[in-house]
Amino acid sequence: MGDKVRFTSSRKLDHLRICAEEPVERGDAGFGDIRFVHNALPECDMGRIDLSARFLDHVFSSPLFISAMTGGHPGTKDVNARLARAAERFGLGMGVGSQRAALENPDLADTFAVVRDEAPHAFLVANLGVVQLRDHGTEWAERAVGMIGADALAIHLNFLQEAIQPEGDHNAVGCFGAIEELCRDFKTPVIVKETGCGISAATARKCWGAGVRAIDIGGWGGTSWAAVESVRADKSPHAKDRVLKALGQDLSGWGIPTVVSLAEVLATGGPVIASGGVRTGLDVAKGLAFGADLCGMALPLLKPAMESDEALASTIDAIHRELTVAMFLTGSAGIAGLRRAPVSITGRTRQQIDKDNPARIRT
Repeated sequence: MGDKVRFTSSRKLDHLRICAEEPVERGDAGFGDIRFVHNALPECDMGRIDLSARFLDHVFSSPLFISAMTGGHPGTKDVNARLARAAERFGLGMGVGSQRAALENPDLADTFAVVRDEAPHAFLVANLGVVQLRDHGTEWAERAVGMIGADALAIHLNFLQEAIQPEGDHNAVGCFGAIEELCRDFKTPVIVKETGCGISAATARKCWGAGVRAIDIGGWGGTSWAAVESVRADKSPHAKDRVLKALGQDLSGWGIPTVVSLAEVLATGGPVIASGGVRTGLDVAKGLAFGADLCGMALPLLKPAMESDEALASTIDAIHRELTVAMFLTGSAGIAGLRRAPVSITGRTRQQIDKDNPARIRT
């Protein structure tokens, strides 16, 4: 195994450990500025509330999506297996982490392939960086999908993280053209996914025009990859890497808050996955009421996934319970009803949302 390939793999384990052990959440996703109007006469049975959702012609038992987290190092295989078992048990969709390491070194493919072994019926999303797509083309996209028997492929955009990584890819020229070419020829649905800085309306329009089938907004307000890379730089034995610590800290406030990004992207089309700072079942309810098709979580599921199947199942049960109660208290027997539930938006989030986008503000 070459040094570059080995480094890619070890970086994946670094990321997992830092996310689990260090305070890497930054900002305010905006969910606190959304309030439901309480329905004192909900006229529905909480015991019969239907959480089922649809996305890309697939039916899910729940709108909770297990967002991309890990893979690409032997030490990550058990976490992916546990997440996949939860996806199968609860009828959830699941995305895997960047598959670059396994595409560079096929010996690591089992750290990703395990998800299909453990979740034979789940909707699985493969994951490839846009720079790797540009550099390696459709061949790598096909290999990523085939590795896990994926139902869709996420092309992730992470240029803030790349800008701070000492080994990062700093050239974004040609990336949009690569997405256009992939969507033109690829049979598997393509999702464009940000990783913590959000997607603007202008970028969303370009993506829909390229033929993207869905957008995962990955907004600001949850795990900050600038903060993750800052921690990594601080722990590096190389002095030239440690100078990047301050850069990561300073730029951890960069991005479009999740709710603002959600409003912008929904104004251009759909379907949309709301992710970035989604931390509770109530946040999921707010994202769905705002118009998201699914709501993605990563960090809240990571620690229990590193602990046990039982801890992860308990966490998901708690999220579903809170979502169910929120739906009950808005008189929403299903997700379609929740999308009609009146909400009010206040504070900085309201100030940032385009005043010409009233469909996203229901009072």
